[in-house]
Amino acid sequence: MTEPQSALLLRRQLAELNKNPVEGFSAGLIDDNDLYRWEVLIIGPPDTLYEGGVFKAHLTFPRDYPLRPPKMKFITEIWHPNEWREDRNGEFKRKVARCVRKSQETAFE
Repeated sequence: MTEPQSALLLRRQLAELNKNPVEGFSAGLIDDNDLYRWEVLIIGPPDTLYEGGVFKAHLTFPRDYPLRPPKMKFITEIWHPNEWREDRNGEFKRKVARCVRKSQETAFE
């Protein structure tokens, strides 16, 4: 059985993140058998309200990624103007989401 294109892309992007880490950001699979669920750690950047903070979030990628963006849910409680807080579940809602990306872009650009 062949792997869906979205799984191939996610596998390649995760390998690229491991090979060339992004400062202040790390990612890995929540479950080694599920490429569509990632756990990320974001270090608060210097000279911001978030400086010194370590923020954990879960990304859930749709099967038709990158045509639709991943859903992001913060595990660490934070304040952000685009975070949905009505039920305080930490779900991140982008006001403007660009779903279709140029082929060389990743979810992290």
